[in-house]
Amino acid sequence: MSIEIRGPVLLPARREDIELETLDGLTLVGELAVPESPREPVATLVTLHPLPTAGGFMDSHILRKAAGRLPALADLAVLRFNTRGTTSPRGTSEGAFDGGASEAFDVAAAMDLVRQRGLPRPWLVGWSFGTELALKYGRDHDVEGIILLSPPLHRATAAEVAAWDGDTRAVVVVVPEFDDYLRPAEARERFAAISHATVIDVAGGKHLWVGETQTRRVLTEIVAAVNPDALPLPEEWDGPIAD
Repeated sequence: MSIEIRGPVLLPARREDIELETLDGLTLVGELAVPESPREPVATLVTLHPLPTAGGFMDSHILRKAAGRLPALADLAVLRFNTRGTTSPRGTSEGAFDGGASEAFDVAAAMDLVRQRGLPRPWLVGWSFGTELALKYGRDHDVEGIILLSPPLHRATAAEVAAWDGDTRAVVVVVPEFDDYLRPAEARERFAAISHATVIDVAGGKHLWVGETQTRRVLTEIVAAVNPDALPLPEEWDGPIAD
């Protein structure tokens, strides 16, 4: 019997609680989800959550649903973690929120784990505050590209954006029509400094991507960038469901 894939449904994956050690001596908590054996991931999503001082954490719904669905639907590994000082049901990462500065160490710690585990073809997927971290620090790491969901461009400077123009790695920008901070027309202007950036307008979308229609659209855009052979993503599942 098939079920509709929606809401908090967890499709099969190998899920592991992980800890990340930062160069400045903090332990961050997170989870790694990979396709069930014997399948191996074809690419890796390193996710960066929204602003923790406004309720963002590793379980923010788009990131949780990516981890719940995409290992099974698109053969992707999904790494989620709480940046410094952030709490979720998984636990609390050590340290304190630093406005995106010391969080450079958090991104580096996540990429260290990717290397240690031999996870393939990493991409940074940032949402809101997480997009600032991807823009500011993604060029320092061995990633295939960055995917920016609802970028506010509050902390990433114009120079940090423009620096990606000299980089051949993909920059995919997914902008909701009714975003609270940066709407499509302005996003096109501000990302014009990156000649190869792809700016995707999402009609009817809002900053928090509420609702199954918006969730599916965002997950589709992520998979289109990272593993397009997995499209279209099914909307029903007739296999086992994770506990």
